[in-house]
Amino acid sequence: MALVTGESLQSELEVFDIPCKDDSVLDKMVEQCICNRMQADEIVLEWVAYSTTKNGLKLTTDTLEQFEHEVLNKKNKSKQSFRKEESHNRTRTSTHYMTSEEEEENLLDAYSTPAKGSQKRALTTPEHPQSKRTAALMASPGLLLSPSSFSPSATPSQKYSQRGAKGEVVATFGAVQGTRWVGKRALGADVQLELLEGPEDSLRCSYKYMFQRLRDVRNVLTEKIEELGEGLRSHFNIEEFSPVSLPAQDSITVLGQVCCDSNGKLNAQSVLLEAGPEQGGQQVPVDLSELKEYSLFPGQVMLEYGIPLPFYTSDVKMETDEEPVNVLVACGPYTPSDSLMFDPLLDLINVIVRDRPDVCLLLGPFVDSKHEQIEKAQVTETFEAIFSRCIESIVDGTKSRLVLVPSQRDIHHHFIYPQPPFTLPNLSKDQAQRVTLVPDPCTLLIDGVTFGLTSTDILFHMGAEEISCGTGSDRFSRILKHMLTQRSYYPLYPPVEEVNMDYEKFQSFGQMPLTPDVLIIPSELRYFVKDVVGCVCVNPGRLTKGQVGGTYGRLLIQRSAASDDGTRVSPCLAAQVVKI
Repeated sequence: MALVTGESLQSELEVFDIPCKDDSVLDKMVEQCICNRMQADEIVLEWVAYSTTKNGLKLTTDTLEQFEHEVLNKKNKSKQSFRKEESHNRTRTSTHYMTSEEEEENLLDAYSTPAKGSQKRALTTPEHPQSKRTAALMASPGLLLSPSSFSPSATPSQKYSQRGAKGEVVATFGAVQGTRWVGKRALGADVQLELLEGPEDSLRCSYKYMFQRLRDVRNVLTEKIEELGEGLRSHFNIEEFSPVSLPAQDSITVLGQVCCDSNGKLNAQSVLLEAGPEQGGQQVPVDLSELKEYSLFPGQVMLEYGIPLPFYTSDVKMETDEEPVNVLVACGPYTPSDSLMFDPLLDLINVIVRDRPDVCLLLGPFVDSKHEQIEKAQVTETFEAIFSRCIESIVDGTKSRLVLVPSQRDIHHHFIYPQPPFTLPNLSKDQAQRVTLVPDPCTLLIDGVTFGLTSTDILFHMGAEEISCGTGSDRFSRILKHMLTQRSYYPLYPPVEEVNMDYEKFQSFGQMPLTPDVLIIPSELRYFVKDVVGCVCVNPGRLTKGQVGGTYGRLLIQRSAASDDGTRVSPCLAAQVVKI
């Protein structure tokens, strides 16, 4: 490339009769030629074209800066993107050639006896098994989740790698002093893990949805009112419920479902009580002005004046066990929002390897539909392939019992509630024995301790709809108590727009058959561990919060016999929420 000087630029400008006697203008053009790797004739041609579109713009330092901003910078960016694309194509071509060469070598190895020292690929036979070091390297989660696996331009998240307070405990429950958070059982072999309802009565596979009639929805809601009303009648010794539409001078008891008088948000002036068909099926306004305290939400089944439902106790028999069970709980997304690198998941796998928990409860999303690169279609392979590699890394990198719960934010899975479990046909027999696939929501038995699991953010949804006055308790505790007393994993009606509810399946698989000992309810809201009317409720937070690291939870549970007075004893000895 020839050196550009002021004299060469002057001669090129004279060809087009462009006068230029200012040395500062020529120096500026020389600088632009060097920065943009242009010759004197090229930049003069660009200037002539630019000045012509601007009605004969005069050549000054100010107009040159404008010219650099509008023309030269854009041309420079287009050259850079072309070079990147060309480099990527060359890399892809060389990778293709390498793959073809490897396939040819594999084919030749199958038909020939390799000479000593010339073999590039280690052969595995019963007489010469693969070394543990080689197997560990091949099955390393870090290799499976490397940047090149997802996108040629994948880069680690800077904010996540620079996060502080790693491993800091941010919430505690129970006797955590001196507790060792290490699994004591041999690879979780003795842990009994099963669905409470049994496989026959649980949601085990996908089903047809996107077709339900309003009549069917109405029937489900009516049966819900009648079922809970029957429990209220027997608990409070009520002879019968009065119709809501009949005027009465005496004190009466009515039963119904809370709803709003319009499509807007519920408030103290818009509360209606909708009765079931047996009580007239009509809607009547409810006056809350005389109440000192109340807590209501759309879809809540209640008696007049807001009498809550009785606490639904567990009928599962508890027996004392010598060894407590260590349970780890984590909820996705497992990647930062600015990168598809699974660094948070790899850090979690390292925690699992270090602490060896007996059971790991992993809730979705695993491939988050709200991720920036997924929303912008910047992924170079299928979502199913990313999910398979993610699960393969978890299964191969750990030895604990695993429970996988889907999420409606999993872009590769069914977008319906209740949500069927994942299907993993490629698991080996040994892997399938320690991996349990469950639906969302579900009730799980871990060594006789009942766990309620849901990955749907009901806390966030109900928190936006609930109204209260003078209750004296925090919002989280109120919402959790509503869930337990309404005996439902999603008592809100109508649901939020992002929840696609199939009410016939919801009636069968979305209810709480009993009050669980532990309720796992992850949310975008702040993490916590609370005891709500005898149930330990845990929001472990999400493993990533935007571009930075999030939190996960761990619990120590032990089966215990009922106390002498018959009161319920919590099997949760201790719990913590820890930063990843």
